[in-house]
Amino acid sequence: MRAMRAETFSGYEGLKLIELPKPAVTKTKVLVRITAAGVTPLDHTILSGKFHGSKAPLLLGNEGAGVVEQGGGTDFSVGSRVMFFGTYGAFEDGTDSEWVAVRKEDLCLIPDNVDDVSAAGIPVAYLTAQVALTLAGFRAGKTVLAPAIGGSIGNAVTQLARALGAKHAMSSTTNHAKAEQAKALGFNEVVDTSSEKLGDGVRRITSGYGADIVVDGIGGEVLSEALGVLSLGGSLTTLGYAASRKTTIDVTNLIVPQASIRGLNMFAQPKASIGAAWKVIVSLLKSGAIKPIVAKTFPLVEAVDALRYLIEGRPFGRVVLKI
Repeated sequence: MRAMRAETFSGYEGLKLIELPKPAVTKTKVLVRITAAGVTPLDHTILSGKFHGSKAPLLLGNEGAGVVEQGGGTDFSVGSRVMFFGTYGAFEDGTDSEWVAVRKEDLCLIPDNVDDVSAAGIPVAYLTAQVALTLAGFRAGKTVLAPAIGGSIGNAVTQLARALGAKHAMSSTTNHAKAEQAKALGFNEVVDTSSEKLGDGVRRITSGYGADIVVDGIGGEVLSEALGVLSLGGSLTTLGYAASRKTTIDVTNLIVPQASIRGLNMFAQPKASIGAAWKVIVSLLKSGAIKPIVAKTFPLVEAVDALRYLIEGRPFGRVVLKI
């Protein structure tokens, strides 16, 4: 089978197209023919040698969609369309290939109204978003901020919070064109930080209240600024560092509102939490209340271009490989 493998963790040049044997089915794994694979910032972090625990050579790809070919039993019969997320592409070979042997408990059936390309970009973003909201104590009526509306986490949190009854489901962008694009797509509570500070925008939208919950996948200065918008008893969940791993915070932004900050590692979440999140996500996908946004697709052989486009082009929406 064809696969894109990181031969070394040396940047884009380390990614090569190779031929490998089709993976074998075991008692615990299902053979899935991959039709589409999501491209994520984690791919770039690993390829740059900046992720703990990953070892080269490694097939990248943390999420994917495809068709069950063997071993799915009655729950995932042959021909079933499935999507999945797990340690694939990080601690074991991932989805940038024509076939993957997937643990049965990682699979989720794709709703009939969702195509494979869209499905491939769902697992990481929406599972992370839903788990983060749940751990933060989200319920209808809460006010939520997830910076970076064009990014996977920012968009997924905003969509889920809005669909689940948030009083305000806010996001932000540093790019005026993206702010206009967000508005055209129906995201009406987006702070354009090219013309307004994040804190000022949040206070304007919420009439001075702030955010009960912040879910930040950006890190750096954005995290620092986001802490300043927390309401009384609010919380910030940090789960990414696209901007920077380091920042400086004003501790009074935690002390005065008696707010809190926590980290989230999706690889450490119990299966029960993932299963509960899938139930919410699938229901909202079926009803059309949430809809993944795909910016661009690339063929498998152009995986390097796809990753470069994601990291350097910073598109609005997901980047997906069509296998």
